[in-house]
Amino acid sequence: MSIHEECGVFGVYAPRPVNAARFCYYGLYALQHRGQESCGIVVNDDGLFFSQKDLGLVGDVFPPARIASFPAGTMAVAHTRYGTTGKNDRNNCQPIEVNHQKGRMALAHNGNLSNAAQLRNALELSGAIFHTTTDTETIAYIITKERLKSSSIEEAVSRAMDTLEGAYSLIVMSPQKLICARDPHGFRPLCYGVTPDGIYVVASETCALRAVGAEPVRDVLPGEILIFGKNGMVSNTEHCGQKEKRLCVFEYIYFARPDSVIDGISVQAARVRAGEILAQEYPVEADVVTGVPDSGLDAALGYSRASGIPYGIGLIKNKYIGRTFISPENRMDQVKLKLSAVSGTVAGKRVVLIDDSIVRGNTLKGIVSLIREAGAQEIHVRVAAPPFMHPCYYGTDIDSESHLIACRHPVSGIAALLGMDSLGYFPVARLGELAGGPNYCDACFSGRYATAIPDDPRKDRFEQRLSEIGASPDNT
Repeated sequence: MSIHEECGVFGVYAPRPVNAARFCYYGLYALQHRGQESCGIVVNDDGLFFSQKDLGLVGDVFPPARIASFPAGTMAVAHTRYGTTGKNDRNNCQPIEVNHQKGRMALAHNGNLSNAAQLRNALELSGAIFHTTTDTETIAYIITKERLKSSSIEEAVSRAMDTLEGAYSLIVMSPQKLICARDPHGFRPLCYGVTPDGIYVVASETCALRAVGAEPVRDVLPGEILIFGKNGMVSNTEHCGQKEKRLCVFEYIYFARPDSVIDGISVQAARVRAGEILAQEYPVEADVVTGVPDSGLDAALGYSRASGIPYGIGLIKNKYIGRTFISPENRMDQVKLKLSAVSGTVAGKRVVLIDDSIVRGNTLKGIVSLIREAGAQEIHVRVAAPPFMHPCYYGTDIDSESHLIACRHPVSGIAALLGMDSLGYFPVARLGELAGGPNYCDACFSGRYATAIPDDPRKDRFEQRLSEIGASPDNT
């Protein structure tokens, strides 16, 4: 498994000055799984913004002394990033800050705009100068332009939503208000809660709310704008119901933390259910069921319960490994650093191995090899996601079809290439059982996109465009 999701967003609104940076620190730690490239915090102290952003993990960017250096504030917005538009560069760290005629603004974004290139082209032709290569800066520009024509920041956000297409869960901080918004399709999760002493907290997942002592209230509705200010919380639903809900089903399979609840559905329960369905669809005679840590474990438990085959810990993850600097070509070395097989569980056994998904297949091939070397007699792989057949344009780093193993080989061919005795994928037709109904996005599996496909889907499209402009004979 080597898929990444774009970001985690987190925001705080308090009725009085609090240690907002510490709230963000704990919230970002809870959302670290959503992005490991960079992170940032912006604290609002009576209209003055204090920020820190850098490349790296939360614990590296924000040691205790740095968190202590932030002033108390009534608001803060924070972000942890894995980029699906724009390279891993300090300039692309979020939250993005804007100074303009109507006051300051800080913006954190999770998702990916499907019309980012068209919007950026129009902005540049009107004189806008971009400092990053992210679509988040495009959102910030549009909100800023609309703010000059609007009576309030929330009106500007609403007007911007008339223009934006694709996936966006936003947290916007002005000098006086904290605003969150979710795109009308609801591609990416967003929720809010409140602490016992009345502090509002907004986050990508409920696990981050609980990390700071906030009790989840509810998910932000697709298309909804929530405004947190001196008058409490106000909901704007004028964009709700305009489009069909299309929450990314991969949130339940892989992205979200298992202790989160998204749109009323327990992520952990959805993964157990995935394993149960795999046992129904692809039964096999075996001695033990095991899962690939961490996102394959709950599905393995479900498979074991439904099949009656005992569950065992067959792989141990090195929890101290962190990030490695091994090239993609040395996948086997990377697998051996991160995982080890438990021979007492798998030696001489017919093993059912559960993984969350297969992209290129290189990592799973290494894992199968590890279990084979530990003495497994047979290895039957069951995958908690359908085959990846198409790119994602809504914030998931799914590669082009030319690199997806399921686009190049049939199931039997994949099993042979990766050294398995058999292989079974989760059926596309049963994804609704994980998502609680038909209102989900499965475009990376089915090719059914909810929006127009971008003309240029490359992750580095804006960097490439700058290179092309620089090489043009008109720019001498």
